Amino acid sequence: MERVASCSCGQLTARVVGEPVRVSICHCLACQRRTGSPFSEQARFPRANVAPIGVSSEYVQAGDEGPGARFHFCPRCGATVFYEPLGLPDYVSIPVGAFADPGFAAPTVSVYEGRKHGWVIPPAAAEHFP
Repeated sequence: MERVASCSCGQLTARVVGEPVRVSICHCLACQRRTGSPFSEQARFPRANVAPIGVSSEYVQAGDEGPGARFHFCPRCGATVFYEPLGLPDYVSIPVGAFADPGFAAPTVSVYEGRKHGWVIPPAAAEHFP
């Protein structure tokens, strides 16, 4: 399986081979601010399976727990295409929306549910963390 994640203008992409090792949603306040949405959804891949193409700007965000992440976004349109979880150097995470694929797998993990908006209902079969 091969997928391509892209920013809005197409200047920054990430080509991914293989299936994600994890698909999760995060309800933390930093993700809400970063995405402009009530939660973020991301797919984690082995670093060796991700090939970024194009120029990115970076932003390092401290985590509520752990070391945080280095976000790579397009300097032209501002869309985040991938990020590096600083505590997981062998992995790269990609916002699921960057794939523009409505058939992408549902999340299997939901974190920071103590901060989720009341109307959000994560998949019942997902692992749930406060």
